[in-house]
Amino acid sequence: MKRKILTGITLGAVAGLLILFASPSYNQGEPSLAGSTAKQFSFQENGKQMQLSDLRGKVVVLNFWASWCPPCVEETASLNQLQQWIAPRGGTILGVSADTDAATYEQFLKDHGVIFPTYRDPAEKGNLSEIGLSYGTSMYPDTYIIDRQGKIARKLVGAQDWTSPEMTAYFNSLLAKN
Repeated sequence: MKRKILTGITLGAVAGLLILFASPSYNQGEPSLAGSTAKQFSFQENGKQMQLSDLRGKVVVLNFWASWCPPCVEETASLNQLQQWIAPRGGTILGVSADTDAATYEQFLKDHGVIFPTYRDPAEKGNLSEIGLSYGTSMYPDTYIIDRQGKIARKLVGAQDWTSPEMTAYFNSLLAKN
């Protein structure tokens, strides 16, 4: 009898954890970010001070990541492939890293052959960058797709296969819009 009770409690705890992890990271009924203007921020690209608005006219894949995040590492290769595919079509990826250590950040870029623009916004509150917090990012990776007019088209939480047929079709339709 004790064994059955312990098994039931264990299964209940496992089920509870699965439900917790499968639940969306937003509150039900929370308004969608789609259509809202992307929040402005400053960053440096190749030593040049820029604003997100400088990328207006391009489709921007704004990816919040960190070198210590296994899912971020996992999706880096497909982000590189996406950058190669969307750059000639009027798109770009902008990676914002929460890495606090500049040397670790630079080594990650080198080791993984990162070809898309990135900016290091060191985490100051826990493991979250200031820019990421302003967007509502609560975990990494977290990605915002911004259309040519500077509006958020979509938010994606977690690692993605950026080269999947679904993503290719999505970007084809978004890049075709003026």
